[in-house]
Amino acid sequence: MNIYLIIIVSALLVEFLLNTISGWMDVKNLKTSLPSEFEGFYSRKKYVNSQEYLKVNTRFSIMTSFINLLVLLVVIFIGGFNFVDIYIRSFGFSPLVNGLIFFGILFLLQDILSTPFSVYHTFVIEERFGFNKTTPNTYLVDKLKSYALLLILGGGVLSLVLSLFENMGEYAWLLVWVVLAAFSVILQPLFTAFIAPLFNRFTPLEKGDLRNEITRFAKKVDFPVERIDVMDGSLRSSKANAYFSGIGKKKRIALYDTLIAEHSNKELLAIVAHEIGHYKKGHIIQGIIISIIQTGFMLFMFSLFINNVKLFQAFQMESLSVYGSLMFFSLLYSPLQMGLSIVNNYISRKNEFEADNFARENTGSGKELISGLKKLTVNNLGNLTPHPLTVFLNFSHPPVLERIRTLK
Repeated sequence: MNIYLIIIVSALLVEFLLNTISGWMDVKNLKTSLPSEFEGFYSRKKYVNSQEYLKVNTRFSIMTSFINLLVLLVVIFIGGFNFVDIYIRSFGFSPLVNGLIFFGILFLLQDILSTPFSVYHTFVIEERFGFNKTTPNTYLVDKLKSYALLLILGGGVLSLVLSLFENMGEYAWLLVWVVLAAFSVILQPLFTAFIAPLFNRFTPLEKGDLRNEITRFAKKVDFPVERIDVMDGSLRSSKANAYFSGIGKKKRIALYDTLIAEHSNKELLAIVAHEIGHYKKGHIIQGIIISIIQTGFMLFMFSLFINNVKLFQAFQMESLSVYGSLMFFSLLYSPLQMGLSIVNNYISRKNEFEADNFARENTGSGKELISGLKKLTVNNLGNLTPHPLTVFLNFSHPPVLERIRTLK
């Protein structure tokens, strides 16, 4: 049997089994008694509801993952990628156009498969637990906007990547690395100025105590902020969050309207201080550098597998191509990608503790951040007792009880 096929199928099965086992252990790890830290925050009824929310989402995630895995394995073993490639080549287009159509067809097929699950999750599960605020019209418009962005940005970047690998020889991966590194830097201001406003309305935070407190704090810690906005997160969900975006002096702090509605000014300031902590501790730059290094490593590895005959044989392909190499290498690379994801999550969890500590030190107390974290967890029906395996595999943030105990 083809060694590459063995690696790919094994990796897909192992990843599915690990996530299924961790999900099952999450459910088994649920505690009937409410942790003392959340007494007075989680009512008995809401605590039980949060556990039911976890159970429903875990079952749904396992089911959708199984169906996606099954479809992918069927496509691999019946030579489905080859059918698509033969169909595209029959039109006689250039390799670049063939590649764009190849990925376009695969994306559409995947989207057709995933959309019913997405609709069910949004309009049935999230609706059942009181989170969904999305209307069918908003959902559809969001879909169309996402397609447009993918066509313009994704299509543009993919065209450049395929073109460089087609024409620039053995050092093409270096040029592609430079392009993708530049794009990762440009994406932040692009997101702030163009992408985010396509999906949400941002209005300046009204003058008053909250705005004054955030402005004073930003000056105190030398955080260059240009805008403090309220985002209409309630358009789609009752869940709450906050973030900042942008680079240089063009940074924007965005507070969900749902966050403002549920938190005091001191809690909101502590949450903003946490987000600013990521900037002051260098986590943003660190994340960009790590991403660029990992991208360079992946591209170098990919350059070793372009038009690899045995890799194409694993997928029953009749013709070699750069776009086929890119598709099949992404599957071959998945075990390494999973390992890197675990490392990235570990670094991210460490950074969250550092940002919490920054907020505690610079707001004078961790009390308000603890209170804010509790409210966020309760309002989002967060799981208080995730299993360590789930945390290890998938959590970019530490469990909330660990954060609270560390802050104390």
